[in-house]
Amino acid sequence: MTLRYAEKKDVEKIVLLCKEHMAFEKVDVIIPDAYSDMLSRHLFNSDNAVKCILVEYKNEVLGYATFIKQFATWKANYYIYLDCLFLKENARGKGVGKQIMLKIKAFAKSQNCSEIQWQTPEFNTDAIRFYQKLGAISKTKERFAWNI
Repeated sequence: MTLRYAEKKDVEKIVLLCKEHMAFEKVDVIIPDAYSDMLSRHLFNSDNAVKCILVEYKNEVLGYATFIKQFATWKANYYIYLDCLFLKENARGKGVGKQIMLKIKAFAKSQNCSEIQWQTPEFNTDAIRFYQKLGAISKTKERFAWNI
């Protein structure tokens, strides 16, 4: 399996992975018709603030991670927010998740970030165990969304 940054040609594959990820997390999201274009615009604009790593094996994309640099006022420093990390079932338990996290950690260090933050649903106990094995610490908070 190889890890690489996503390219424009990968957008439809990423869309399919996003749909699988939403189903896995039991989220009912209405995907707009322009979703591919919207995703492409954010992943591949000239600023390229959002990064996307793909997991590929024999020309099949088996997973992805998206992340972005953000600012933490309390720490007066930047951190990486890992928005999504998803692997298809046949890619789990093979060390790929750790490889992705190490790649994101290297990126964070290159950006002088102080930490990486993310969240996962409470029911995703496999992911929670994986993150704990990495040495990550849970910072339980309620997450809110305010649709505008």
